[in-house]
Amino acid sequence: MKKQIIVALAFSVSALSFAQKKELRAAEKAIKGTNYAEAKSALKQVEAYMPLEDKYKADYYYLYAQTLYAGGAGSLSDIDEAIKSLGNIEGSLSAESAELKQEMVNSLLSKGNESYEGNDYAQASQYFEKAYRLSTKDTLFLYYAAATAINVQDFDRALSIYEELKDLGYTGVKTEYFATNAETNKEEVFENKNMRDISVKAKSHTNPGERTTESKEPEIVKNIAIIYVNKGDNEKAIEAMAAARAQSPDDVNLILTEANVHYKMGNTEKFKALLEQATKMDPTNPELQYNLGVIAAESGETEQAKGYYEKTIELDPNYVNAYINLSAIVLSKEEGIIKEMNGLGSSKKDDLRYDELRQQRQDLYRDAVPYLEKALAVDSQNINAAKTLMNIYSILGETEKHKEMKAKVADLEAGN
Repeated sequence: MKKQIIVALAFSVSALSFAQKKELRAAEKAIKGTNYAEAKSALKQVEAYMPLEDKYKADYYYLYAQTLYAGGAGSLSDIDEAIKSLGNIEGSLSAESAELKQEMVNSLLSKGNESYEGNDYAQASQYFEKAYRLSTKDTLFLYYAAATAINVQDFDRALSIYEELKDLGYTGVKTEYFATNAETNKEEVFENKNMRDISVKAKSHTNPGERTTESKEPEIVKNIAIIYVNKGDNEKAIEAMAAARAQSPDDVNLILTEANVHYKMGNTEKFKALLEQATKMDPTNPELQYNLGVIAAESGETEQAKGYYEKTIELDPNYVNAYINLSAIVLSKEEGIIKEMNGLGSSKKDDLRYDELRQQRQDLYRDAVPYLEKALAVDSQNINAAKTLMNIYSILGETEKHKEMKAKVADLEAGN
C-alpha cells in the first residue's frame, strides 16, 4: 500500500515537472517570435503548476523578465517587475541575465535621452532612474534622474534621489582623456584612454592629456538645501545649508541662498551679515549692493542705504530700481516738512517759516528729479517713475514738462 502511494506521488511530481518544462519552452519560442502576449500566457500556465522546481527557476525568471521588457515596449511598471525578476536569478543564466540587463539599460537611456531632448523631463527622470536600478554601478544615471526631476520642480522626488546619492558617497569624479582635433583645432574628450591614444597614433589628434573632473558633491548638498528652501522647510534648509557651505565655503550663490532663507525667517541681522560677507567676496556685484541698500533703508539707515544704491549704480548704470529707491530716500524727507507746515499758525514768523519749508520741499523735488529721469531713460515703460515725475513737474510749475509727462502716462496706461 505504501509503495503504491510513493509511486503515485512520484508520478504526480514528474507530470508537474513536464508541464512546467513544456510551458517554459512555449514561452521561449513565443519570445523568439516577439509574441510577448503568447509568452505571458504560457508563463501564466507555469504559475498554475507552482511551486517551481529549482532547475526551472532561473529559466522562469529570465523568460518572465524578457516578457515584461517586451523588446523595449514594456511600460515603466513592467520594467520595475522585470528588474525584480532578474534579481531572483542566481548561478544559471547569469550571463544571459547580464546581457538582458545591459540591453534594457541601453533602451532606457535611449528613451531617457529622447524624452530629455523633447523637454519631457519628468519621463526622462523615470527612465534614468530605472537604468540605474538595473546597473547600480552606474550612479551617473541616478544623478541624471535627480537633475531632470529638478527641471520639472518635482522636489520630493529630486530630494529623495539626492539624499540617496549623498548616502552612496557619489562624487561623479572621473578621469577625462582629451586631445586636440588636428583638423578643427578644437579639444575633444574621449570615452577612454585607449580610444584617445588610437586617435593620436593615427595623427587625427594631437596634444593628448588627462584631467580629473570636479566633484558633484558640493552641487548635491547645495541642491538638497535649495529644495528644502523651496519646500518652505526653513529649519532643514539651514541645516542642509551648513553642510553645503562646509563643502563650498567660497560659493557666493550659496551664501546668498542661505541669506534669503534667513530673510524669509525674519532673521534680518543674519541676512545682512551674510550679504556683507558675500559683498566682500564679490565686490563688483551690483545685486549685492542693492540688497544691502534695501536692508539699510528698512532699518532706517538712510545715509547708509544711499551709499549702497550709489555703489549699485556705479557698478551698473542701468540698475533702474537703484534710481527709484534713491528718489524715494530723497522724497521720504517730505513727510516731516509737510507735518511742520500744517502745524504752523498765521503769524508773520510762521509765514516766514512756511516759505522756508516750501522752498525746502521744492528743493527735495528738484533733488529727486534726476534719479527719476534717469530711471525713465533706462526703462521707458516705468509708469511709477513717469507718474511721480508728472506730479513733481506740476508742483514745481514746470508746465511743459508736466504736459509731456502727463501724455506719456496716458500712453503707458493705454498700453502704447
